[in-house]
Amino acid sequence: MRRYLCKRLLYAVLVMWGVATLVFFMLRAIPGDPVSVMLGPEATPEAVAQLRHNLGLDRPFYVQYVFWLWNLGRGDLGRSIVNGERVLVLLGQAAPRTFAIAVLALAISLAVALPAGIVSALKKHTFPDHVATVVAFLGLSMPNFWLGIVLILVFAVKLGWLPALGYVPLSEGFWPWLRHLLLPAFTSGTAFAAIIMRMTRSAMLEVLHAPYISTARAKGLRERVVILKHALKNALIPVITVIGIAFSLLLVGAVVVEEVFAIQGLGRTLVRSIINRDFPVVQGAILLIAGIFVGMNLLVDILYTYINPRIRYE
Repeated sequence: MRRYLCKRLLYAVLVMWGVATLVFFMLRAIPGDPVSVMLGPEATPEAVAQLRHNLGLDRPFYVQYVFWLWNLGRGDLGRSIVNGERVLVLLGQAAPRTFAIAVLALAISLAVALPAGIVSALKKHTFPDHVATVVAFLGLSMPNFWLGIVLILVFAVKLGWLPALGYVPLSEGFWPWLRHLLLPAFTSGTAFAAIIMRMTRSAMLEVLHAPYISTARAKGLRERVVILKHALKNALIPVITVIGIAFSLLLVGAVVVEEVFAIQGLGRTLVRSIINRDFPVVQGAILLIAGIFVGMNLLVDILYTYINPRIRYE
């Protein structure tokens, strides 16, 4: 296991280096100049040249790449071209908001999807199974921006139960923090709840026909023990894979939700930085996103060994 982890960590470093290199040069191949965006169309050529020199953008690409890679190795992602703020500070402010939405959205998804998937598998082709299937397809069909607007109109405007926009840090109290996150988390988690529910149903149906389930029932074990200890545990292997992917996508794919609920999270920061040609912020954000995906893949592989002891990495 230790050898496997070392190998995976080495691969992770190579993947991150490849992502960093690809993003660096692709950004500079995109039409548009961040200096022109900052100074506007009325800027003089002298002012543009001076600002490009101050920001180091007049150097050859390979020189900029070497300097940026050297600073990256020291943990320095640089400063924003637009406002001069350190990239680590900007990402440190935006990432916790997106992370909070993703964690709460995943918790809501699992709380709904796992029980619904189990019941749907046990009651195959019955009324509960048909209801769960219809609800799952509805969850997959509703766009995030539409669902978010509907939730705002119902729970914020009409009923006044929850705030419509903004984010409150956890330091200001758990309940205010939770109230501001419930609507965006529910909006983000709906589609993933449907996916996880269908995957749980499919995996449970496959496991319930396995010989060891018949053996467990023949031994006289209670049905609850058979379902939760034997069937569900073995059915979780593909489900955990989907959960890992879902959590990564929740972290990096919350742009629409953050726009609808006016939350300055990681996705919104990345989009604004792309529009403003803020290269250091875009590079830092994409590296963080790549690190999330790599880390989640490694975590899922490790969880496999705890769920199914027969899995060993040599």
